[in-house]
Amino acid sequence: MTTTVPAGVASTDGAGPVRTGQAARPQLLRALNEQLLLDHIRQLGPCSRAELARLSGLSKPTVSLALANVERSGLVRQAGQRTGVPGRSAVLYEIRPNAGYVLGLDIGRQYLRGAIADLTGTALAAAEHRTRASSTGGRVSELIGLADRLCAETGIARSAITQTVIGSPGVYDPQQRAIMLAGELAAWGKPAVLAELRQAFGQQLVVENDVDAATVAERKHGHGQQAGTFVFVWVGTGVGMGLVIGGNLHRGVHGLAGEIAFMPISAGRGSDPEDARRRGMLEAAGSAAAVVRAARRAGLRGPLTARRVFAAAKAGDERAVAVVDDEADLVARAICAIITVVDPELVVLGGGIGQAPGFAAAVTNRLASLAPVMPDVRVSALGTEAVVDGCLAAGTELAWQRLTASLPAVLPPGAAD
Repeated sequence: MTTTVPAGVASTDGAGPVRTGQAARPQLLRALNEQLLLDHIRQLGPCSRAELARLSGLSKPTVSLALANVERSGLVRQAGQRTGVPGRSAVLYEIRPNAGYVLGLDIGRQYLRGAIADLTGTALAAAEHRTRASSTGGRVSELIGLADRLCAETGIARSAITQTVIGSPGVYDPQQRAIMLAGELAAWGKPAVLAELRQAFGQQLVVENDVDAATVAERKHGHGQQAGTFVFVWVGTGVGMGLVIGGNLHRGVHGLAGEIAFMPISAGRGSDPEDARRRGMLEAAGSAAAVVRAARRAGLRGPLTARRVFAAAKAGDERAVAVVDDEADLVARAICAIITVVDPELVVLGGGIGQAPGFAAAVTNRLASLAPVMPDVRVSALGTEAVVDGCLAAGTELAWQRLTASLPAVLPPGAAD
């Protein structure tokens, strides 16, 4: 039995679309069979020929031929034998981890983080360092240095990386071939920056919005695993949101879905108009820097950070308590606006402020008096590596697509029709 393309459904291989209502060419059918088996192995882990035949509905001879081809492609390897069950021991097949590598990098405002994973998504090395660069060129150099450090640690040449994904503030603009709305990293939007990054990491480089990347990680590893529609609201040095609808990340027509930093909400907090224009009104009023400004206006002195303001509030300082309450009110108002548009089943709070002890409870209490319905509100269980984790998850999918797209080209001699 072979895989067929249903009438009226268009499918594609490496050569282009299949016209509906016509029989598929044998070469395409082989490629579809191979892709089907690869997807089963990737999803379930080590599988035997018999299991793959049962799962796919393909005949055992067809499975054997397809497995032989994907083994030649280097995407699959034998993973030993299943023992301890009645009958002959079965050879198991699994995805070859070193068939491809993914590099994920996070360009934070204060820290650069990165990791390398194999094709199964297993992280092989991770690193971070506080950025010292005062220019975009310096930041690019630091990013390349971090990548080289990871490659040296794993023994993988940068040229051997199948896919690189960089999580960055802002949104990629394909018309300008640049990153726009990068907030505090305004100079990061110069076209020359992206050109430098592509020269270093290859033309297959993908730049992902950092909060969208964290949302992908939340969907794969966090609370989002159980929610079809949820929002990931990031409040820290910046303010942003990732939106998942029906299990898929929603970007919008221009890639701007989730740029809640530009919501015209300030809850009475004053902010520099130029800062609000550049970063967005909500971010200018609700970011970590805004919390520090509000604390100073309230009379707190000494070296201040948002973390110290929250610590002072926990210790009972009434001025800090008032600042934190105002921040919770501001975030609750923004989430209420999101609820009335998206109606998510889950809201996940991330970022330094979003994950601060007690902040989610304060936001939830205020939200209960504002919102027409109450979604579940949770604090992200992911750490500071959330953006990198999301980049690796997205990069693994892209690497898989690139590697499997070449399968028709590795058919054995004489197999092509």
